[in-house]
Amino acid sequence: MQPDLLHRYIFEKLDVRGELVQIDHTFNEIIAGHDYPQAVQALLGELLVATSLLTATLKFEGDIAVQLQGDGPVKYAVINGDHQQNMRGVARLQSEVAGTTIPELMGKGYMVITITPTKGERYQGIVPLTSDSLAECLEDYFTQSEQLKTRLWFATSTEGERVKAAGLFLQVLPVDKEKSQEDFVHLEALSNTIKDEELLDLDAQTVLTRLYHEDNPQLFEPQEINFVCGCSREKTINALVNVGQEALLADIEKQGEINISCHYCLKNYVFSKDDIKAIFN
Repeated sequence: MQPDLLHRYIFEKLDVRGELVQIDHTFNEIIAGHDYPQAVQALLGELLVATSLLTATLKFEGDIAVQLQGDGPVKYAVINGDHQQNMRGVARLQSEVAGTTIPELMGKGYMVITITPTKGERYQGIVPLTSDSLAECLEDYFTQSEQLKTRLWFATSTEGERVKAAGLFLQVLPVDKEKSQEDFVHLEALSNTIKDEELLDLDAQTVLTRLYHEDNPQLFEPQEINFVCGCSREKTINALVNVGQEALLADIEKQGEINISCHYCLKNYVFSKDDIKAIFN
């Protein structure tokens, strides 16, 4: 089975750059065991694609979190990733989901993009969720933060045993403004012809050849995308230390043991009375 891949590409004579991402395994691992409604699965799939595209776009080393939060049926949805394309994500619901658009899912809310580079200062961008689709919300973000014309196309499939997600990204290069705008309009018109099933099921080279065969797209080496939760017993112990031994032992007296479940991968960590005493000794 094909690995999940992020592809970057440029054009021989056009001042526009692009990205194409296709995700299967990582998406399935993120939603495994969570029993999300299909609309929420699709939302997380688009958010996963968006986060992958952003890591490549922003050219940083470190961590990134793309979070949606609102007062609608979905309280929040987040994908955490890094420049190595290690991803995890989760959504929290507070009422029954009845729609599929961003306003129907999130209500009134915000998209918060937090970038924590390995070196340098943390950056956070906040954009109100005023559009119907996540792609449009992200285009608003790029307009505000980078002032570069940007378009995104997302596709998800949540039918059957396995889910899939894919995305296409175009952005003008900050060179000759008039030429780059003309180049962008040309490529945008071609990209608007992409069908969801093509984006989801065809390999990257075939997709780009079908869309831009006269413009000679040049693919770089792809980057693999993986699900990596990052939770561990050691990290859980560090969190327990902040609670304090007395409070933890009191909980064990009531419950018999302490169970802590990871919100992302649902792995359960169990601690007995002896475990707690050993931690603090």
